[in-house]
Amino acid sequence: MSQATRATLFSGGAAGSESAFGEAAEACGLDEVTFCFDGHEPVRQRGLRLLSADDLALRDVSVQYVTRLMGRSYPSHADEPSFKALLQSICWQVLSGQEVFVVGEILPDLTVRGGTGWGAEFAKLCDKPLFVFDQQRLGWFRWEPARWEPVRNPVVSRQRFTGTGTRSLTPVGAQAIADLFARSFR
Repeated sequence: MSQATRATLFSGGAAGSESAFGEAAEACGLDEVTFCFDGHEPVRQRGLRLLSADDLALRDVSVQYVTRLMGRSYPSHADEPSFKALLQSICWQVLSGQEVFVVGEILPDLTVRGGTGWGAEFAKLCDKPLFVFDQQRLGWFRWEPARWEPVRNPVVSRQRFTGTGTRSLTPVGAQAIADLFARSFR
């Protein structure tokens, strides 16, 4: 993408991958929208967009549906309104971007580990271009119908993109984000 100032990052501003995406976007002069909701304190405050109860209701999602889709159970707090609001805010992030970049770990069942997995799975459902940097395999992968394909040196190619991922960002994962921005916004 040649004009960085025309690009916008959508994220949740959490510690780890999301804050690294935000820091890289700010360093490149990109716009940034950080979605949050009452009771959620993001690390990133730049471009803060507080989602109201009405906003969250527009992206309603059933915890039971996510549990079945992901093939896993969530902690006991999963029935709390704040967990549902987190899932809804991830929907806002994914729907706002034209492509999605994630840092995490791809599991054998083709989902992504942790809460990050819902963002990746929702991107698949929305048919968004989806890239995951797998911190265990040390490489980028693109979702193709029913499979992950290795991809070398992806770039942000859309004006509106989502950056999300694990809170347990490794130095290699952080470097992958930095390199992505260096390639995309020279």
